[in-house]
Amino acid sequence: MKSLFLILSNPRYFAPAWVFASLNIWFGTWAIYIPTVKENLGIDKSQLGIAIFFLSLGVFVVFPVAAKIINKIGVGKATWYGVLLSSITALLPLMAPNYYALMGALFLFGASNGFTDISMNTLVTELEKEDKQNFMSSAHGFFSLGGVLAGLGSFLILFLGNPVLHMGIVVVLVFIINLLLYRNYIHIVAAPVEKEPFSLKLFKPLLVIGLVSFVVMGGEGAIVDWSGLFLKEISLAPETLWGAGFLAFSITMTLGRFLGDGISQKIGSVKIVGLGTIIAIFGYLAVLSAHTYLAIVGFGCIGLGFSVIIPELFRIGGNVKGIESSKGVAFIAGTGYSGFLVAPPILGFLADSSSLELSFSVLLACAILVLFATLFLGRSKA
Repeated sequence: MKSLFLILSNPRYFAPAWVFASLNIWFGTWAIYIPTVKENLGIDKSQLGIAIFFLSLGVFVVFPVAAKIINKIGVGKATWYGVLLSSITALLPLMAPNYYALMGALFLFGASNGFTDISMNTLVTELEKEDKQNFMSSAHGFFSLGGVLAGLGSFLILFLGNPVLHMGIVVVLVFIINLLLYRNYIHIVAAPVEKEPFSLKLFKPLLVIGLVSFVVMGGEGAIVDWSGLFLKEISLAPETLWGAGFLAFSITMTLGRFLGDGISQKIGSVKIVGLGTIIAIFGYLAVLSAHTYLAIVGFGCIGLGFSVIIPELFRIGGNVKGIESSKGVAFIAGTGYSGFLVAPPILGFLADSSSLELSFSVLLACAILVLFATLFLGRSKA
C-alpha cells in the first residue's frame, strides 16, 4: 500500500494515475450505453460487432506510430494531448446520427484511447526510473477504479435519461481534474537510451514478454465474456450468482494492483509475475472444479494473480536494454490488446464445438506456459 499512499500524497504521481482512471471512466461510460446506441440506430448484433471492431482498429492503427510521436514531442506532452483527444472523442459515438458515423466515431475514440494508453504507461515507466519509485501497479489499480466509478455513474441514467448529457458531464468533470494536474507531468521526457543494432538476442526477451501479455490479457477478456456463462451452464449457479465470478475477479484485480508495487519492490518484477501466475493457476483449477462457490473463489484468485502481471510487464518492457521505453510499452500494449480481442472468440468457438470446460482448460494450459516463460525471463534478467 506504500505506492498507493505515494500517489495520494504527491501530485507528481497522482496526476498520471488519474489519467489511468480517466481512460476507464470514459470507456466504461460509453460501454453502459452500447445497448441504447444499438436500439437508437436500429442495428443488429452483427452490425454492432462490426462497429466495435472499428474501435479496436483505431487502437491498432495508432500502436505502430505512437512511440515515434511520444519520442518526438515528449512523453509528458503526449499524455496530455492524449487526454485532450480522448475527452473530445468520448462524446462522438453517442452523438453519431447513423451507423457509418458510429463506425468513424469509434475508430477515432479507439485511436485516442490507444495513444493515451501507451503514453501514460510510458510516463509512469519514466517517472519510476527518474525517481526510483515503484507505482506502476497502483496506477493500473486506478484504471480498475475508473471502471468502478463509471459503473457507479450508471445511476445517473435514472435522473438524466440522455446519453450525450451523461457523457458530457463525465467528460467535463474528469477533464477539469486533469486540467488541474497536468502541469505535474507535462515537462517529462523519456531518458535517452543507448540504442543497439537489432539482434535476436536483444528482441527475444521482449518477444517473451509480449507472449505473456497476449496470454494474460486474453485470459482477462475471456473471463469478462465467459465467466457468467460458465457459472450458469457448468456450475449450474442460481441466476443471482451469474455475475459473481466477474465481480470477484474485478474486486481482487483492483485490490491486487494497489498491493503489487510493494511486493514487486521486495522480490522483483519477474518473481512477482511468476507468483501471480501460480495464484491464477490455482484459480483456474478451482473454476474447473465446477462447484459454484469454489468457482467464484477461483475467479477471484485469477483476478488477484493477473492483477500484478500486466503492470509488471509494462515495467519490464519499458526497461529492456537497448530499446526505447515507448517502443517497449507499445509492443506490450499491442500484443496484450490483441490477446484481449482474439482470445474470447477463439474460446467461444471451442465452447461451441466442445465445451466451456475445454475453453477454461486451454486457459489453464496457457497460464502454465506463462509460468515457464517467467523462468526464461528470470534467466535473461540474470
